[in-house]
Amino acid sequence: MASRPVQKETSSRPHFLQFNNLACETAGGKVIFATDEWFAPARNLLKRDPPEFIASAFTEYGKWMDGWETRRKRIAGHDWCIIQLGVPGIIHGFDVDTSFFTGNYAPYTSIQAACLDQMPSFTLEGDRTGMAASPSQFEAVAQLNTDSWEELVPMIKLNPGYSESCHNYLNVTYPHRVTHIRLNIYPDGGIARLKVYGIGKTDWSTVSSQDLVDLVALVNGGVCVGYSDAHFGHPRNMIGLGRADNMGDGWETARRLDRPKVLKVNEKGILQVRGCEWAILRLGHPGIISKIESVVQCGPVTHVRLVIAPDGGVSRLRLWGRPVSNYLTHPQQISKL
Repeated sequence: MASRPVQKETSSRPHFLQFNNLACETAGGKVIFATDEWFAPARNLLKRDPPEFIASAFTEYGKWMDGWETRRKRIAGHDWCIIQLGVPGIIHGFDVDTSFFTGNYAPYTSIQAACLDQMPSFTLEGDRTGMAASPSQFEAVAQLNTDSWEELVPMIKLNPGYSESCHNYLNVTYPHRVTHIRLNIYPDGGIARLKVYGIGKTDWSTVSSQDLVDLVALVNGGVCVGYSDAHFGHPRNMIGLGRADNMGDGWETARRLDRPKVLKVNEKGILQVRGCEWAILRLGHPGIISKIESVVQCGPVTHVRLVIAPDGGVSRLRLWGRPVSNYLTHPQQISKL
């Protein structure tokens, strides 16, 4: 099985990669329509784990691929799929990942978006390898008028899935809430993963100032805006949905290289170590936090800074509080919890 190490952070990578993946399967994202899924089903696009390649893996339809791959088109048109975001929000960028699709990658793509008042009731279930959309599915999806959805990314050329070229980063400037996207490929081919980076957007007018909500949650618009280290896991994982599946589904730093060769404790039994790691998260809405793990009292806050000493991992961070409508943004208002 071929694999690659996790890509290191570099200054050339776009800033939007620090935001949340609103389409990930762990956030509730799902594919509700695809024109063709002959070699590999479209739901693979939303997997959390990086793509993999197994040279000896085949299905009855052809080579097994860890992504979405359609047949070579022999009729008019092009292939496309509809993705329902797990967390509706403001999109800032995409990563169209073609990993391991080299001679069979989609040559071009474009992306459209919409905010639907009512979620479509249809969805794709089970393993759809070797399948294509039926006439009744085409008829159902036609009611969404996807051809007229807002174009966030015009048709662009994609790069093949080699390690140095597989990540096709696409910046987006679109200030409106999105619930669904249409991913177009021209004319056919494969894409390993699609990540939709953005910030969840909640209608806070429907939330009472007396309601206790998790103000930093991904679904409520929380976002990581800075951190010191994310070697094993990004801090944004801490504000994900539900409990973590495993230790990889959280924030975990590398072990600090400046830690003492021999650890010592002070008179209180506390380890004496230098340095710490930190992450800063912006709340989805300013509020008064009343519960983290124990009860604390402070004024309205907009950001929090989580510190771990000296290093290590945190699975989830929940900041329960009440949203406030009138608040000050002066730095002195930021409290140390």
